[in-house]
Amino acid sequence: MNKEKISNGFKKVFWGILFCFMGPVIVYQAFKNEGHPMYWPVLIVGLILLTLAIVFGFKGLSSLVDGLLDDNKKKQD
Repeated sequence: MNKEKISNGFKKVFWGILFCFMGPVIVYQAFKNEGHPMYWPVLIVGLILLTLAIVFGFKGLSSLVDGLLDDNKKKQD
């Protein structure tokens, strides 16, 4: 078990969960104010946060799995 990879994975998952809550709220606020001049910038920021949520979620889970199964790879080699 690689504690550094596991810790890094939990940090990435935490950021992914944070972006999972922030992204939809910002996109919702953008769609509520379609006539406002800041509609496009706010919508783009929300979509970027949603993309970051997916990326950080997958990378975090990948780091967690690698950290938990790291010893098995070394023993097989």
